[in-house]
Amino acid sequence: MPFIDMPDFAGELLDEFAKRKTVRIDTPVIQPAEPFLDMAGEDLRRRIFLTESETGASLCLRPEFTIPVCLRHIETATGTPKRYSYMGQVFRQRREGANEFYQAGIEDLGDADIAASDARAIVDATAVLNRLLPSQTLSITLGDQKVFEAVVAALGLPSGWQKRLVQAFGNIQQLEALLEGLINPKPVTGLDSRVAGLLASGDETELVGYIDTVMQQTGYSTNASRAPAEIARRLREKLALAATRLSDHNFNTLKTFLSLKAPLSGASEALAAFAQEAGLQLGAALSTFDGRVAALANSGADLDNIQYKAAFGRPLDYYTGLVFEITKTGSVEVLAGGGRFDRLMTLLGATDRIPAVGFSLWLDRIEMARASK
Repeated sequence: MPFIDMPDFAGELLDEFAKRKTVRIDTPVIQPAEPFLDMAGEDLRRRIFLTESETGASLCLRPEFTIPVCLRHIETATGTPKRYSYMGQVFRQRREGANEFYQAGIEDLGDADIAASDARAIVDATAVLNRLLPSQTLSITLGDQKVFEAVVAALGLPSGWQKRLVQAFGNIQQLEALLEGLINPKPVTGLDSRVAGLLASGDETELVGYIDTVMQQTGYSTNASRAPAEIARRLREKLALAATRLSDHNFNTLKTFLSLKAPLSGASEALAAFAQEAGLQLGAALSTFDGRVAALANSGADLDNIQYKAAFGRPLDYYTGLVFEITKTGSVEVLAGGGRFDRLMTLLGATDRIPAVGFSLWLDRIEMARASK
């Protein structure tokens, strides 16, 4: 396995992590694949390097650090709050650039002050980049998945559609395709005529039995990842989703929301005006958003230099609230990115709910930015 050289600014980076009283943590390069396949999102899943153990367990080369750091925290039964820092290689299939490169970052676990820890993640990522790129101007883009979830829920869509839309958050092309399906729903086709009849009759017991019989006869049951009852449930859900049509009013409301953009200094006002005009109750989500804005202002952040985009997300399924990225002004290359992932720890096996937020730094891109100054 080839290893690339550590960036020459690694010492400066470790100094910055030490200033922030983080605990340096390392994780194995070979990781269990299941957590990434289940929780990381389609964009990362299709770029993972997979392999198998001698016993047939699915493994992968470490594609990112957040999940491994959280797993290590759970394994060591360390109390919270805890701030971890890391630096090491990750491995992803990429269209351009090396498939192995260095990442570094901070994961902030267990701080119950959501607004303060969100603000700290953005401020710390910006401060580290300002030290490494002192002559560069940075641009910060911020989104909030919790606000998007609140808008979708307030429109009264079925839970299945809410889940689909939330999973697509941040991928504007996928979101637009889903919205097109909601405004112009297409009937489900290609069903076995017997299955279609049983779905129409509502006879769940007979439907499950028929699916089981077909699976046995075809030999599919020996390799199936889902039981007949689960397949029947998903078929019913698929039919229900296909029959759902979004009203023109709600379609336009969603499109209006996704088009919202404003400097963070005016974002709270813009969101409040949107909610009032649309007649949506977004109280808790907007309160959390406003608290973060206040915490950033108190930290000295330039709110006019942080751009809020309602449609902005990051291509990882485990985010639950804040999402942000930092680039050089005028560039699309992400130098740092992160967000809040409050559900991840319990999904990975933690017995208690642990709030969490963090950010990663792309060291190969930072190295190129330093060379171009």
